[in-house]
Amino acid sequence: MRKTVLEVLGLHRSYGSVRAVDDVTFTLAEGRSLGIVGESGSGKTTTARIIVGLESADSGRVLVHRRDRTERGRGRARRLARAREVQMVFQDPYLSLDPRMPVGTVLRETLRLHFPGTDHERRITELLDQVGLGSREAAALPRQLSGGQRQRVAIARALAVEPAVLVLDEAVAALDVSVQAQILNLLSDIRTETGIGYLFITHDLGVVRCVTDEVVVMRQGRIVESGPTAEVLARPRHPYTRLLLDSVPRPGWDPRSIAAARRAL
Repeated sequence: MRKTVLEVLGLHRSYGSVRAVDDVTFTLAEGRSLGIVGESGSGKTTTARIIVGLESADSGRVLVHRRDRTERGRGRARRLARAREVQMVFQDPYLSLDPRMPVGTVLRETLRLHFPGTDHERRITELLDQVGLGSREAAALPRQLSGGQRQRVAIARALAVEPAVLVLDEAVAALDVSVQAQILNLLSDIRTETGIGYLFITHDLGVVRCVTDEVVVMRQGRIVESGPTAEVLARPRHPYTRLLLDSVPRPGWDPRSIAAARRAL
């Protein structure tokens, strides 16, 4: 049995009369990959932001290794320790990287903040090697790199603090298909090597099928279906899950019937 690394218990988050997250509960084990899928407005990204700590829940708890992240500790050391537990990789890495800093400096500043007094240069080399980059990329500015290379840098920066959970919010959605495959293979290798837990936030069922062990389907802030990925995608029980699968373009696909089915839900 794998140890549970992440527990999300009864999360609620409202914005006025809109329930963005409504009683969301799930768990993630060490070394496993969980996908959260749904259309825009389903609540998946708000859930991710609460888990990372970018937003606060109205109620509910988020635990990492049984430590409650919803109880914000005081003091710099506690805040840094909390930040190390869960890291996030965003859809557009260019927006999350300082355009004035070379890649090596980005990693060095992260390591200096969280692990003062260690051998940063050696660790930078290890991180770059882990994501398939080298000394040439270390000296480059973000604008001098391709989209795939920038996403590798973002992953390296997240891994630098040795998180227990890595949240990937549409992390390959902006990349070309061939580059997507490279990044997904890279993430798979890293998970095997480190035992880190992945939380994939995506609307792409192809990505979910390839890289997740379990999946949670969200609609209007609530979980409508969950289970092993292969089982949910092969034998969906909820009409909304079936609608998501039917919405994937394929030969004979009829967008008008899909739109009618969506209105009927």
